[in-house]
Amino acid sequence: MEPRNKLRVFHSIAEMHRVFGLPQPLHPLISMLDYSKIEIDPEMLAHPFVMDFYNISFNASAGCRMKYGQTVYDFQEGGMFFTSPGQPLTGIKTAESSSGFSFLIHSDFLRGYTLDTRIKTYGFFTYSVNESLHLSGKEKTIISTIAKNIGDELETAIDDISQDVLISQIELMLNYSHRFYKRQFISRKPINNALLEKLDTILNTYFHDKTALMQGLPTVQFLADELNISPKYLGDMLRALTGHNTQQHIHIKLIEKAKEILTVSDLTVGEIAFQLGFEHPQSFSKLFKLKTNLSPLEFRASYN
Repeated sequence: MEPRNKLRVFHSIAEMHRVFGLPQPLHPLISMLDYSKIEIDPEMLAHPFVMDFYNISFNASAGCRMKYGQTVYDFQEGGMFFTSPGQPLTGIKTAESSSGFSFLIHSDFLRGYTLDTRIKTYGFFTYSVNESLHLSGKEKTIISTIAKNIGDELETAIDDISQDVLISQIELMLNYSHRFYKRQFISRKPINNALLEKLDTILNTYFHDKTALMQGLPTVQFLADELNISPKYLGDMLRALTGHNTQQHIHIKLIEKAKEILTVSDLTVGEIAFQLGFEHPQSFSKLFKLKTNLSPLEFRASYN
């Protein structure tokens, strides 16, 4: 048995099936794991691993725990999550029985199809596991129906149309998932509004206590780390709530602070620029005019 701290990389779906004691996949580049029909040794899942292919998973029941990085997340209501090649995971199955599925899709399966490029635009493939998609009853039915269609197609004799059918069904599932995530951002507004409030507090503090002067402009990664969410989830959440991405939101808060300093102090434009984290005053002036149609000095003069 390999050391528990060794990160195992699965380069092929067949290799992963073999190591986890599963039957050989029906197709070398795509596989469906039906949780109600398979059993995996929990000891195997306790080892960290990386899949060199896409994963779409849906756990319909409570009792599943997944480890992403160093954090363990509990799926008490079940959930759907997506991972792209290269993301480290550790799965710990605790329920006596569970229902759901995992689709393992090698990027080579997508070659020659528009989905090969488009799949990279679905932001949820880079969300953290704790940002899973929680489906309503109707949404579960839709996703389960598509999953059954894919499973049935995989069990059908392969012909020259099989790949086209499978690709179209996968894309349909991803499009529905994209729609359902947009619904989740809205239906979970109280939670997301609390995150937005915390984000604004972090930015206000950052610009007020001279952190910007010492460390430069706040980055998207810094804010995501402070909120304990992934950068992509943060950006998608902000777009749903405010219509702006994270960088635009940073700029809005920065300009608000700049206006405040310009109206209540006699600091020069250069001093304000450095205080807000800019290396060059010209960059600050350019951004300020872009956002307000006035230079910093013109804004100060118009206010006074």
